[in-house]
Amino acid sequence: MITYLKWKKKIFSNLLSIYSNKQKVGELKNKCFSESAQGELNGKKYIFKTKGVFKQHTEIIDGEDNEVIGTITYNSWKSKATISIGEKTLNWEYSNFWHTKWSVYNSNCLNIRYSASCSHGQIDSNTDDPLIILSGLYVSNYYSQTIMQVFLLVLIPLWIS
Repeated sequence: MITYLKWKKKIFSNLLSIYSNKQKVGELKNKCFSESAQGELNGKKYIFKTKGVFKQHTEIIDGEDNEVIGTITYNSWKSKATISIGEKTLNWEYSNFWHTKWSVYNSNCLNIRYSASCSHGQIDSNTDDPLIILSGLYVSNYYSQTIMQVFLLVLIPLWIS
């Protein structure tokens, strides 16, 4: 079964809304000035908490019982990640140079393709697992925020001087 979802995010907003057939089915919301986000899709709730300074990783927490159910490990170049959920290991990576397309996949034929512009995007998936779909969105969002933070750290000193 193929799952088709669309998502929208207003510029400078911390809320990404997810839609199926024009009906809202979920969201991913970043907490301001925090290394965490809350996600919900099809009634399932999850929390993503990023930890570490130089070698960051994210804990995936079940929103119902607050148990850690998985982790996301990032590579140094911010272009790939590994999502581990129980016994499952999934790969996340960009599919094009502009970082507007990415995918989550594994060796068991799981394949989720994401595409994005600045304020909206699409998800084509051969699974309806809300945790995996949200994790793929979270990684992209995390990388976008990291790039924005570095950009601001470079620009602010230039504006001041």
